[in-house]
Amino acid sequence: MASSSVPKRPPPPPPPFARLMRSRDPRNEYNILPFDGSPIMKLPEIEIAVEAVTKMKSLSSRKIDGVDEIDIFSWLSSLFGFQKGNTTNQREHLILLLANIYTRKKDLKRCTEVEALKGAIKQSKQDFLNNYELWCNYMRTKSNIRAEETEQECLIYVALYLLIWGEASNIRFMPECICYIFHKMADDVNQVFSGDKMIQNPDGSFLSNVIKPIYEILSKEAGKNKGGKASHSRWSNYDDLNECFWSGKCSLELRELIPFTYIYIDLYQFVFFNTVQIFHILEKFTDGWWKSKINFVEVRTYWQVYRSFDRMWVFFIMALQAMIIVAWTQSGSTSANNEVVLRRVLSIFITYAILSFFRAILDVILSIHAWRNSDLTQPLRYILKLVVAAIWAVVLPVGYSTSVKNPTGPLKFLNHWARDSHNQSLYNYILVLYMIPDLLAIMLFLLPRLREKMELSDWPVINIVMWWAQPKLYVGRGMHVGTFSLLKYTIFWILVLSVKLAFSYFVEILPLIRPTKVIMKIQVENYRLHKFVPNVKHNMGVIIAIWSPIILVYFMDVQVWYTIFSTLLGGVLGAFRHLGEIRTIGMVHSRFESISSKFRSCFSTSKEPNENEYFCCMWNEFIRSMRMEDLISNRDRELLLLPPPLANKPGDQLPLFLLASKIPAAINIAKEFKRKDHAELEKFIGSDKYTCAAILDCYYTLKSLIFLLLKDEDDKKIVDEVFHAANGKKLFLQNFNMSGMPLLAVKFEKFLKILMADYGDEEFKSKITTALQEIMYIIPESIDDNSPLKGALKRDEISHKFKNINTSDIKKNIWSEKALKLITLKYDFHIFQTKTNFYQESGTDVPLNSEARRRITFFVNSLFMNMRSAPKVSNMRSFSVLTPHYNEEVVYSDEELNKENEDGVSTLFYLKTIYPDEWTNFEERMKDKLEEEKKEERRKWVSYRGQTLSRSVRGMMYYKKALELQCSMEFTDSISNEEDCIRKQKLPDLKFTYIISCQIYGNLKRSKDPRQKDILNLMIMYPSLRVAYIDEVDEALKEKTEGKTEKVYYSVLIKGDTINYSEREIYRIRLPGSPTKIGEGKPENQNHAIIFTRGEALQTIDMNQDNYFEEAFKMRNVLEEFPHSHGAQKPTILGLREHVFTGSVSSLAWFMSNQEFSFVTIGQRFLASPLRVRFHYGHPDIFDRIFHITRGGISKASKTINLSEDIFAGFNSTLRLGSVTHHDYVQVGKGRDVGMNQISIFEAKVANGNGEQTLTRDVHRLGCHFDFFRMLSFYCTTVGFYFNSLVTVLIVYVFLYGRLYMVMTGLEREILEDPQIKNNNALEAALVTQSFIQMGMLLVLPMLMEIGLEKGFRTALGDFFIMQLQLSSVFFTFQLGTKAHYFGKTILHGGSKYRATGRGFVVRHSKFADNYRLYSRSHFVKALELGLLLVIYEVYGESYRSSSLYLFITFSMWFLVGSWLFAPFIFNPSGFEWQKTVNDWTDWKWWMGIRGGVGIQPENSWESWWDKEQEHLRYTSIRGRVLEILLALRFFVYQYGIVYHLDIAHHSRNLLVYGLSWCAVLVILIVPKMVSVRRLQMFHMDLQLPLRMLKGLLYLILLAVMIILFKFCGLTLSDLFASILAFMPTGWAFILVGQACRPCLHKLLWEPIKEVARAYDFMMGLLLFTPIAFLSWLPAVNEFQTRILFNQAFSRGLHISMILAGKKDGGASFN
Repeated sequence: MASSSVPKRPPPPPPPFARLMRSRDPRNEYNILPFDGSPIMKLPEIEIAVEAVTKMKSLSSRKIDGVDEIDIFSWLSSLFGFQKGNTTNQREHLILLLANIYTRKKDLKRCTEVEALKGAIKQSKQDFLNNYELWCNYMRTKSNIRAEETEQECLIYVALYLLIWGEASNIRFMPECICYIFHKMADDVNQVFSGDKMIQNPDGSFLSNVIKPIYEILSKEAGKNKGGKASHSRWSNYDDLNECFWSGKCSLELRELIPFTYIYIDLYQFVFFNTVQIFHILEKFTDGWWKSKINFVEVRTYWQVYRSFDRMWVFFIMALQAMIIVAWTQSGSTSANNEVVLRRVLSIFITYAILSFFRAILDVILSIHAWRNSDLTQPLRYILKLVVAAIWAVVLPVGYSTSVKNPTGPLKFLNHWARDSHNQSLYNYILVLYMIPDLLAIMLFLLPRLREKMELSDWPVINIVMWWAQPKLYVGRGMHVGTFSLLKYTIFWILVLSVKLAFSYFVEILPLIRPTKVIMKIQVENYRLHKFVPNVKHNMGVIIAIWSPIILVYFMDVQVWYTIFSTLLGGVLGAFRHLGEIRTIGMVHSRFESISSKFRSCFSTSKEPNENEYFCCMWNEFIRSMRMEDLISNRDRELLLLPPPLANKPGDQLPLFLLASKIPAAINIAKEFKRKDHAELEKFIGSDKYTCAAILDCYYTLKSLIFLLLKDEDDKKIVDEVFHAANGKKLFLQNFNMSGMPLLAVKFEKFLKILMADYGDEEFKSKITTALQEIMYIIPESIDDNSPLKGALKRDEISHKFKNINTSDIKKNIWSEKALKLITLKYDFHIFQTKTNFYQESGTDVPLNSEARRRITFFVNSLFMNMRSAPKVSNMRSFSVLTPHYNEEVVYSDEELNKENEDGVSTLFYLKTIYPDEWTNFEERMKDKLEEEKKEERRKWVSYRGQTLSRSVRGMMYYKKALELQCSMEFTDSISNEEDCIRKQKLPDLKFTYIISCQIYGNLKRSKDPRQKDILNLMIMYPSLRVAYIDEVDEALKEKTEGKTEKVYYSVLIKGDTINYSEREIYRIRLPGSPTKIGEGKPENQNHAIIFTRGEALQTIDMNQDNYFEEAFKMRNVLEEFPHSHGAQKPTILGLREHVFTGSVSSLAWFMSNQEFSFVTIGQRFLASPLRVRFHYGHPDIFDRIFHITRGGISKASKTINLSEDIFAGFNSTLRLGSVTHHDYVQVGKGRDVGMNQISIFEAKVANGNGEQTLTRDVHRLGCHFDFFRMLSFYCTTVGFYFNSLVTVLIVYVFLYGRLYMVMTGLEREILEDPQIKNNNALEAALVTQSFIQMGMLLVLPMLMEIGLEKGFRTALGDFFIMQLQLSSVFFTFQLGTKAHYFGKTILHGGSKYRATGRGFVVRHSKFADNYRLYSRSHFVKALELGLLLVIYEVYGESYRSSSLYLFITFSMWFLVGSWLFAPFIFNPSGFEWQKTVNDWTDWKWWMGIRGGVGIQPENSWESWWDKEQEHLRYTSIRGRVLEILLALRFFVYQYGIVYHLDIAHHSRNLLVYGLSWCAVLVILIVPKMVSVRRLQMFHMDLQLPLRMLKGLLYLILLAVMIILFKFCGLTLSDLFASILAFMPTGWAFILVGQACRPCLHKLLWEPIKEVARAYDFMMGLLLFTPIAFLSWLPAVNEFQTRILFNQAFSRGLHISMILAGKKDGGASFN
């Protein structure tokens, strides 16, 4: 039989990842995808994505000779010389992205695999290259992306962009520069597709030849910044250099209309050739400081506020003018002619023209340094605007003069130009012509879609029109919202402005008109000062003094009205979003039954009936997470857990805390029911759903438990008959006599006690048998005689039953859970406490911990909010979390836990006392642990209550835990399927990535810092955690340099190796230089690590944040917000609310917690909708990752100007047509500063950042390009808040200096006591709004509303009352001074810098010298000045003594002075303890006396501190110095005013009086210097005696002069005190002027000025210290202060006085 040969089968094709296995460096670990035979690589979506990336068929003819290309990434890398680490990183990046998008499209859109893959590739291309396409359109150049590209070519373009971006380092902050690079390189790729020859470039060519030259330009420009001390106009920041690639010159080069000098024939010299082009472009724009700026110049001036929001200022000025005209015309006249009034009101348009002319002048002056680099159209536009504005500023007044009959003054002069013509209609025609552009703007405002299309249009005619309206820029075009959104915020602002203008007219302006007219007519004869300008008419000085504060209030109070209306409407909006519907555990009780269904509607992805099990699993995991966090005890956990469904029990199981104590209550009532009352009994049980549930639960649990105990089937049959009789419908009362129920309950109690006791097997059997027999003895007695069950239970047979007991499961505690449940159901908690010490409270008091209660109520409440339905895990958007870390704490060490402070209090002891319940729960959890394990867990326990990295990591890793639970529930039914098994295990890693950017991890490792080991421990604990760091390596130069090395920097990604307990390197990408030396540290730290993030969304989390399991569970829902439009656009940033977890530490922490709470809830909710001006205010917002990485990243990083880096991400997103939303149904934990100095430093940092924001192009462009009402919202919620804080303080100054002028001149007595004016309180009434802001009401109102909304208004009012008792108004008034000082100083002089606040438990005593250094110039000096003004006004003024309203205003100013002087000491722990006060005085004197010098820190010497305080004056501009000198001149006013009021002046008004006062000043300054000890020590010892005699002689002469003055010249004792008030400010003025003129005086008068300054500081310190010392002498004051500071802790059982004294006896129970 012939054998037939069977042909061999060809080997199966290798899997798609097989080729990529060769790309793996065996020395490196994989990140997420191992590219081997691992199960994760077998998922269909991964296989398809890998196949798409590795498909090389169409590139087979385009391979480079001798190079083994495995995929498109290696092909591009060979072509352009990308680094291997970058290639590997971006390969995985794109594969994961494609896989996730593919899965979603395939499942949700029901596509085939081919269609889903095409859709995924198309979407990836659209997402990554959308900004490039927009840029090409703007630059009017053809895109280099082929129109008819294949899917592979699509992927090549995306891969090319990713590779450029992944290696761009700092250039990632310049998105259009990346577009330019991509444009050139895509052209090269196209030419390769066309058949040009391939040439390989070595690894690293792209970095060295393209990126590094650009980096060097950036570095050079950053060096000009001089650490933030140089003017912004003298160097180019990231924005300047990026905007080079928007320029017309760049556009012409791209369209090849400008030839370049450098022409290279060889295409594949691209890397060098295009570097030359880029370098040439950037060098042209940065050569010389006058060429440093492009399109915008950040000039330090307050006029930037006007320039950016000029439409608002013009509106308010015109409205003010109109109201004054109307009030002036109608005041005192009953027959005012409406036509005359209207004619006069129309003059406001002349003001409009003048203001427009002023704006044009500002534009020219403030932008002139950018003209050299701008397109010709920009300066041309500014000049034409200026010319046109100048013409209108002349034409309109001339036209108006013709409409006025018999013009006088300036109008007569203007009418002469019009040849004395009179034509009332001419002005109207001119006015209509002038207003045409504004009328068109109003029409376009009402048609937002039309304006958007016009702004984005490329039609030349439209471009010319829009060019005149606003400069043509790449960003800021088309920022318009939908019509409904527009309507909402327009109505809001019409309402606000209507009320604001009505209030201003009737309260501020109209009441002052009549007194003003009277004042202008009064003739003042008794002028008490020398008149420098003798012929001033109409008492203009008084008019200015009265109206100036009113006008400032008028401009400022829009902030007040905005706050009031936004608070009210924000509360209404929150109510519509269902906030606060469930506020208490009692409310959770009442709605618990509906929670399951709500949970299913939010999270369920299927319609299966077993979805209750999903809720049960999630709820129980939530409760267990709180137990692991020690928020609840074991007892609480058991009560809160949802029991698993019983097989024989219908319906859902309920947690025990809902059912506890229901059975005893039911028994007590049911025992009175008789046989015929079955319907009533059923009605009673049904009236309380939890009683019914408790009965059913008890029934089935008891039945199950007894069946577990019994082995004999006959015994089970008897029990079953009893339970069957009890379960019969409408037969229960027929079968059982209810009077026997109490006795039966007692026997069951005994039975349950036996179950919970610890007996041996035989004893247990005996006792259980006896207990069951006793129960069965009683049951026949309780059975009704007519019941068929009566014959079944014979008493003599029972004694032989229930002897065969099952004890095999005793050790496994099979029934302990069931017995525990029965005990809980049977007994009230407080009753059972005496028996087992297990339960203590009623069900509504579980859990006891306030934080646990808050989390439960918020989670339950969030289920009833408007939450998007969650997709399946496989269909959800993938996301990453990024946390920057520098040198903050990771985990507290044992040494730090037990290290005692100056009071002898350790951190561990402090936290045990602050959180006693959580410490008790921790000890309960650690009961059976080994000592070494307890030690480590103790470190974690403390760290999880601080603001540490470990706390943030634990919180963020809940995302992984939530995804794992969701996967386990989704794939539980198909676990036999291999693919589903893989998904269940690996899907969380595909969807979630967590990167910590530990910038200095490499340095920590080299220095063997313990924090490196702590970070490694985190990586071991959480295997999916990744750490990115900047590695600084010394590498030898390749050239022959005799062993010389250079610093080389790498971005490195590592993960933990759980087997070897070490780290494993994943990627290493070389950088062009140090990435953090160019910009601000934090955004640069984020930027270097962002290339390792994955997914479509990115959440930014700071080091002071936390997360919760139940909130992490909602991430799928939140991410579903991205594809849904909110108004006109889909969101690009999702804003989330925060919970401040540091509020319980102290009263200050509570104030900050409430303030932050209102800002991140009602504040941001209202900003997002309806105002549409929410930005990114920090973390934990979620970014559309691809949108932002292609548009400059998640922050801006230019030195100093982007100090508040986070908000610029929101600005940038909005300018680039993104949208920011806010969602209240998710919260993330956040820590805040808890000590007074910490808080003040933080507020200073934020105020500095807002000062810098005011100068930026982002604020200017948003202010100019937003419509009018949106611009108002933007102003009031960003820089306007800080500017108005500054104006609030300025109002106090203007008011008091105006009153000083009136008092000193004597005008107040003569004018304001006139009968027509005396009872007019208009000024005081108008200034009430200033007091409103000063006392912190702007912060308190939103706080009250949000607390009332979410916790109840009774709680809100109670909190408000307690806050006032704890002096919250003092705190907020003090922080107002912080904001005003640092905001104003930043705009005027700069000097902003990052201020590290520290995130420790700072509730320790601060020394007096520390407080003085921190607050001297920002608060103390200003408070003493205001106090001096008030004293002078009280001494020399005698008006308004009967006005209660005026007394209120005066009180508010005294309150401000007192708050600014003493708040740091009131809120300083142990601030009034006598011993610490004595130590503070010793330390203060030592600090004042130490000489300064090189290397001596400010905290060690007054001189060093004084020099540092003036540092901003060394680098300020000439304009800044002149302004400082002008501001200092106000202190000379005191001397000029007071000397004429001295008795020795004898009412003389001669200028000689003022001249003689200067002689006295010189004597006061010179004589002490002549006789100073240091001056005497300069002489030889032989001259000491004559010098001492001279010193004594001088004293005698001075004494003689004083006697003569007293005796013969009329000098009085009051004159001496008045002279102090006069001359002290003069000396301070000398110091301020000397500091401003330091370069001129450095070698001449600097030392005397320094000594005078030392004397002033010593006197100020003494003035502050005296009341502190006196109060410290009174013991009760210290106790009262402690109660104020730590009231929250007192309410939780904290004996803070014992803690601060260091007495640990009370804490012994914790040890």
